[in-house]
Amino acid sequence: MENLSDVHLTDFIPSIYTTPCTLRYTQNGKPLERGIFAERNGVLIIVYNKTQNALTLVRQFRPSVYLSRIPQGDRVGTIDTGKYPASLGITLEFCAGLEDKTAPTEQIAREEILEECGYDVPLEKLEKIATFKNLTETTGARSTMYYCEVTDDMRVAQGGGVDDEIIDVVEMPVEEVLEYAQQGYVNSPMNFMFGLQWFLYHKYKRLGPV
Repeated sequence: MENLSDVHLTDFIPSIYTTPCTLRYTQNGKPLERGIFAERNGVLIIVYNKTQNALTLVRQFRPSVYLSRIPQGDRVGTIDTGKYPASLGITLEFCAGLEDKTAPTEQIAREEILEECGYDVPLEKLEKIATFKNLTETTGARSTMYYCEVTDDMRVAQGGGVDDEIIDVVEMPVEEVLEYAQQGYVNSPMNFMFGLQWFLYHKYKRLGPV
């Protein structure tokens, strides 16, 4: 995962996942325009392993996180990966995926758990938490969050994602996740922090003391 090379910036290349555009409008008589980076909606799942008293998390390299750690002056030409190693862009997250197929969100969530984490979770074991917006200033996409509990014997595959995904599955004891989240700099998305707080308040008090 940390074997990174030949890193350089290019002009934006359109894909099926993102669409940059500018929305022009008049509000209260004032003409305005805002840049939008339209993304697909997604799902996110908090997976708690009861056997290990651990949260099942995923580590992956996020190019946007990596780039944000590099000063503007060092983004020209080939980026020095000795000075800026891949570890700067490796995040710790809950299992998640895009709504890239015509199926109910809970079915997509189930498939993402199997693909990324290797657990076969029945649909009825998925508890819907909420649907919320992501970065409202730039994307406006929504994410639907679920919760499920698994045991070691429910793991039927290695996980790690599909196609060109490079994902490490991490079974992290809850106490270690708490220590990680209390660092001064947390290399995780905001929905990770929200999901962790939800888990601690709604589930972990019942499962055992924090």
